[in-house]
Amino acid sequence: MRMGLAIDAACDVSQAFLQKHNIAVMPISIRVDDEVFMDDRSQVELHRFLDRDMGSRSHSAETVPCSIEDVQHLFLDKLVLEQDCVFCLTITATRSAINDHVIKASFAVLKNYRAARDKHGVAGPFLMRVIDTRSLFAGSAPAIVEAMRLIEAGETPAAIRERLTYVANNSYGYMLPRDLYYLRARARKRGDRSVGLVSAMLGSALDIKPLLRGYRGETSPVGKVRGFEHGAETLFAYAAQRVHAGLLVPVVCVSYGGDVSELAKLPGYTALRTACEECGVELMEAPMSITGMVNVGVGAVSLGFAAEEHVAEF
Repeated sequence: MRMGLAIDAACDVSQAFLQKHNIAVMPISIRVDDEVFMDDRSQVELHRFLDRDMGSRSHSAETVPCSIEDVQHLFLDKLVLEQDCVFCLTITATRSAINDHVIKASFAVLKNYRAARDKHGVAGPFLMRVIDTRSLFAGSAPAIVEAMRLIEAGETPAAIRERLTYVANNSYGYMLPRDLYYLRARARKRGDRSVGLVSAMLGSALDIKPLLRGYRGETSPVGKVRGFEHGAETLFAYAAQRVHAGLLVPVVCVSYGGDVSELAKLPGYTALRTACEECGVELMEAPMSITGMVNVGVGAVSLGFAAEEHVAEF
């Protein structure tokens, strides 16, 4: 059985990983002022967004996840012909409509795939499985990496789905923003009151940054730090501790809202890299999606790993 992956564009994994494993991306359309960007994790679009400094105006942006019809076309025109089973992984359904769109599209895909395959001489049944990673940005990476490992190991679709559900329920996605005013403006536009005006004002005045966590579909602050650099050091030190304690999937993904080479300049990053090397854990660096930067701001850091349930102490 030929098996493959399709992911939501807001899932942060490296471009090299996507290309190596031929992973399909379900895009997100973004309108900033009079310009439209197609967030499909393309380096060309990403650099166009950054080079034009669109992040400074993105609080007025409109994001539109891949529609039900677009998902149907992606599968019926391409994926059902190339694969016999496709796992679709999305960011948490509590923060995006894409998971719901993919589930609804799957009904039409599973109803009509036979005609598409017969037309091109492709025999046999087709399976489509939708997985909610229950996290955001880099927090989705562990489930994606594990999915590909299981596919390459020749596991059955049922075993893969069971394992991915477990990994998703134990995936932690952390985010450290640079600009609280920006984060509040975007949150208000989405109707999210989690970052209030007073908190943003006090945080900016005192340079206090929240550490946000996406876990089991819920996004909330789990700590406060003074200064972005100190916040990064705190987050990386915590991740290094979890690496030494043991992970469910041997990968830590760190995404950055800009040039990923900036990560190495942040305090604590070298220590995290050393911890990963000592424990045989991959440290995956990924550009934050355009969607991510639009919602949390350019220069933000996101970090994800999967581990047994534990209390985060910051």
